[in-house]
Amino acid sequence: MKKLLGLYKKCKKSGCCVLIVLIRHLYFQLKGKTITAHQKVKIKGLSNITTHGKLRIGMEYVGFMYKSDKTLLNIKGKAVFHGDYSIGRGCRIDIDEKAFLEVGKTGYLNVNSNFIIRHGLKIGDDCAISWGCQFLDDDFHHIKYENQKERDPKIVIGNHVWIGSNVSIYKGTRIPDGCVVAADSSVRGVFTEKDSLIAGNPARVIKSNVSWK
Repeated sequence: MKKLLGLYKKCKKSGCCVLIVLIRHLYFQLKGKTITAHQKVKIKGLSNITTHGKLRIGMEYVGFMYKSDKTLLNIKGKAVFHGDYSIGRGCRIDIDEKAFLEVGKTGYLNVNSNFIIRHGLKIGDDCAISWGCQFLDDDFHHIKYENQKERDPKIVIGNHVWIGSNVSIYKGTRIPDGCVVAADSSVRGVFTEKDSLIAGNPARVIKSNVSWK
């Protein structure tokens, strides 16, 4: 009863239909997935999702979101959530057939963010990803230029990383543990310094020994 009351309060605050959310939750459980999703959430490729904790999609209240905002998970490859995780309303997550999404324990993806992954995206434990962010690990067109080097296009985000609003992260990016990426940054490349502040377009390390909570 206490869990039902808690679900009712959360649904009321975030504009969810309790009955639909509850029915879908039971359906996901029958499929072996621990997912609680807003009625405007569409999941394609449910069988390709693995949950080791509670996955909440479109359930958290954010003041500037609309009740009608639609969320899409199109998982043609694999998506693994190693612990509890929250995906905000209005997000689009598209994982290609040969690609993967791997998310660590705890953390969240805020509203209106996009993952367009053709190779791989790994996100560590306890990462906060703000609204309006974009993760893109492919150019979608073949670009040739002099002294071109082939690099692993996968994106890897370390543990306890905070990514500010409207950040774009492109193929081959590596961000180590404890970093903060400033809002509106455009990030591409391999960063090696932990606990640093990364900012700009193109992004670079501008502060060292930072901490956040």
